[in-house]
Amino acid sequence: MASAKVEICGVNTAKLQVLTEKQKIELLKKMKAGDPNAREELIKGNLRLVLSVIQRFTNRGENPDDLFQVGCIGLMKAIDHFDINQGVRFSTYGVPMIVGEIRRYLRDNNAIRVSRSLRDTAYKAMQAKERMTASLSREPTIDELSKELGRPREEVVLALGSVVEPVSLYEPVFSDGGDTIYVMDQVGDHNDDNNWLDEIALKQALLDLNNREKKILALRFFKGKTQMEVAQEIGISQAQVSRLEKAALGKIKRNL
Repeated sequence: MASAKVEICGVNTAKLQVLTEKQKIELLKKMKAGDPNAREELIKGNLRLVLSVIQRFTNRGENPDDLFQVGCIGLMKAIDHFDINQGVRFSTYGVPMIVGEIRRYLRDNNAIRVSRSLRDTAYKAMQAKERMTASLSREPTIDELSKELGRPREEVVLALGSVVEPVSLYEPVFSDGGDTIYVMDQVGDHNDDNNWLDEIALKQALLDLNNREKKILALRFFKGKTQMEVAQEIGISQAQVSRLEKAALGKIKRNL
């Protein structure tokens, strides 16, 4: 049976050329040597790679032609910057470049507009987070990131939140072969008559905690500190913090 003809940007995907890794390396060498046709052959020979990447983003309601064109830009950047002396497969380098270009496009064309300065702060914060995670052997706290960037804590939180891709209410979260559960199925109704009873019960449960337990939970879950950081601030061991935290959460669960 003949395969169905599927066109993207006027390209028949059923007839896309596929290059071997050896052919890619040879064409890259020719391109570096100044052969003008080698780059064109490399682009044509890697369009299936772009096609496979854009399939990850098909559930976002974006036009496939637009994603394919943006993916091709990422492919061309990968071809122009790939170092054949690194000893890695071209796809290993190319796929992240294509994905990055598509994600950048989706961010910049998001219906929720984010200012350039806020995006710049977010990118700097993410880079700083990677550096500090490597040097500290743990993820830095927001306060540490704020100090490293010399920016207010609230600005860092807002910036990092601005580049998080929104999740569709129709995004599936679980399926066992039967009915699929979507994000919207897990969104609560704030008008539920039982909510105010839950709030009263939670407040009462918190009142039953002693001051040390309240402080530990506040530092852990409201300020985002690690157990080690809480231990240093309070002046006890990390093991004690872990035990007290577990006991406090147990009290709340029992009271609820």
